Amino acid sequence: MVGDTGQLMQQIVIGLTKGTYIAVIALGYTLVYGILELINFAHGDLFMIGAFLSLIFISLFGLDPKTSSGLTIFFSLIAILGLVMLCTAFLNAGIERFAYRPLRNAPRLAPLISAIGMSFVLQNVGIFLGDGLIWGKAADALGSDALERVSTAMGSQSVAPKNIPDLLPNGQVFFIPDSLKYTYKDLLVVVVSLGLLAGLYSFVRFTKLGKAIRATAQDRDAARLMGINADRTISVTFLIGGALGGAAGMIVGLYNGTALFTMGFTAGLLSFTAAVLGGIGNILGSALGGLLIGLILALSDQYIGARWSNAVIFAILVLILLFRPTGLLGQEGGQKA
Repeated sequence: MVGDTGQLMQQIVIGLTKGTYIAVIALGYTLVYGILELINFAHGDLFMIGAFLSLIFISLFGLDPKTSSGLTIFFSLIAILGLVMLCTAFLNAGIERFAYRPLRNAPRLAPLISAIGMSFVLQNVGIFLGDGLIWGKAADALGSDALERVSTAMGSQSVAPKNIPDLLPNGQVFFIPDSLKYTYKDLLVVVVSLGLLAGLYSFVRFTKLGKAIRATAQDRDAARLMGINADRTISVTFLIGGALGGAAGMIVGLYNGTALFTMGFTAGLLSFTAAVLGGIGNILGSALGGLLIGLILALSDQYIGARWSNAVIFAILVLILLFRPTGLLGQEGGQKA
């Protein structure tokens, strides 16, 4: 009985850890949907790009868990987190500018197709980063010149995961034999993710730009009449969503120690489900949905089997869409921001 209780508690801890970073990704979906009513299917792939960018910056900073001091690693990771968020923020804003904005007044299917297309583009960028000129096979194995090597790498479908150096502390915050283990890695994931969630909530609720985002989400035309630059506000929303996706990618990459070009696909679907579960367009709802999805995943892994976990999650998505399409905290007509 004690062992069963211990296993349950351990899965709850794992689920809450997963849930916090799923919530961070889900907020990217909910911000964009709240202001444009667009499902940005490329958002999950920004998560993947964030993981690869963290690997690149870690290499450029020369970080090594065996030779770098703890303070060097700590301050370097903070700087790298900022750089990753900056890169993915501007990447997402660029996607909005060139892939979504020209289709803003087009039939609703057009931006959806564009979003799916951008997802495939970003996956191929991940393939290049994972198997291309910088991190993958020897140059001569990919081709005789730069153009051939790039095209070969981007067409590859057999890219192995790339290892990210284990830079996070491996000690245990507390440990109960045969019952519960909580590591510093788990704690850091939760603290950083909750910090990002709290920062976003405070920004949207209490800043002038955050109020502009909420106003544009409620009624874009009325916001324009009140002097709000809707295009700029939408661009800022994509900047924030991209930064959150990149940050989550770095967090998960460091936590798991790997980066793979397909990692954004599943994470994106899980986070989209979390946003729908909590109430897409609702910040608190999406955060709650992320925590619930994390718990469901962990408990399903333990008591049903890991191979069925994703099926359970997507079955829940279907049930939500059938019986409560507004989500747990959503309202008819779409409560936003």
